[in-house]
Amino acid sequence: MTTQVIVLNGGSSSGKSGIVRCLQAVLRDPWLAAAVDSLIEAMPASMQTSDAGIEFAADGGVNAGSEFRALEAAWMEGVAAMARAGARVIVDDVFLGGATSQERWQKALGGLDVLWVGVRCESTVAAGREIARGDRGQGMAVSQAEMVHQGVVYDLEVDTTHTESLDCAQAIAAQVK
Repeated sequence: MTTQVIVLNGGSSSGKSGIVRCLQAVLRDPWLAAAVDSLIEAMPASMQTSDAGIEFAADGGVNAGSEFRALEAAWMEGVAAMARAGARVIVDDVFLGGATSQERWQKALGGLDVLWVGVRCESTVAAGREIARGDRGQGMAVSQAEMVHQGVVYDLEVDTTHTESLDCAQAIAAQVK
């Protein structure tokens, strides 16, 4: 079977977005990027001020409520529908629920050939990137660095602590069927 979806999971500022751009450059066929950050940006501002939406705490914590989860489920089904329609898709996500988050994706992507990739980065390096970005609450990278990987099963793991995005992308591309 041919890989239809690549799912990258890693904490905030771990390097997923850079890897996605590099994958799009090195993979032979065109691949769409589907990032959870884009989903959040597409939501109305009120979703970020509601307990039912998604809240970003000053300490970097993230709380996802019922309305966010409902829209996230619809987004996942939409990503799966694109893949079923013939598009190749790279998902850039943060599994706040660890294995439970992967199970939600597995349900949505049922029947598709998926490459599961863990993107790791030492928390101190990710924290430095977080500060340099300036668009994240400080503490998010540290709090998510290990939590997002708990109980998750991968086909491949890459570590951006000392490895460039392009090298990680080439390692992933070598696993794409």
